[in-house]
Amino acid sequence: MVTTALIRTLRDQTGAGIMDCKQALEGSGGDLDKAAEALRAKGLAGVAKRVGRATNEGVIEAYVHTGGRVGSIVELGCESDFVARTDEFKQMAHDIAMQVAAMAPVYLSSEDIEEGDERAPAQVALLSQPFIKNGSASVGELVQELAARMGENVRVIRFQRLAVGE
Repeated sequence: MVTTALIRTLRDQTGAGIMDCKQALEGSGGDLDKAAEALRAKGLAGVAKRVGRATNEGVIEAYVHTGGRVGSIVELGCESDFVARTDEFKQMAHDIAMQVAAMAPVYLSSEDIEEGDERAPAQVALLSQPFIKNGSASVGELVQELAARMGENVRVIRFQRLAVGE
């Protein structure tokens, strides 16, 4: 039996719609983990369809680390101004700016790595790096999850890191 409380719990965990949560729970026999995985798979499938859409809206987020010796700036793009103004979107931009300041990526994605650069993608490509706040997911995976929750194409457009003396 799928209860309202179970639907609410899944919705809080995933950010998916009520009917999607209900259907996922019914399909998984009331198992929250299986339902969450089904919603995640469904959401990421939807993300693949939106990849080609223009991301002409978004935010630019700056982060300066304590002491003022390292800073970064990130442009996180989305399709609509409505999504760009959400707290969740702004928080993701801030977290990515912190990631750039802390991990000093050189390239945006592994496809951008220059020929002859033998360093591991997880070391030099921002979207391949493990997220500093949660090492179980990469930055790219978190951006995809945000896109799935928002229902829009979301992508890191560009970034820059500055450090005193570099």
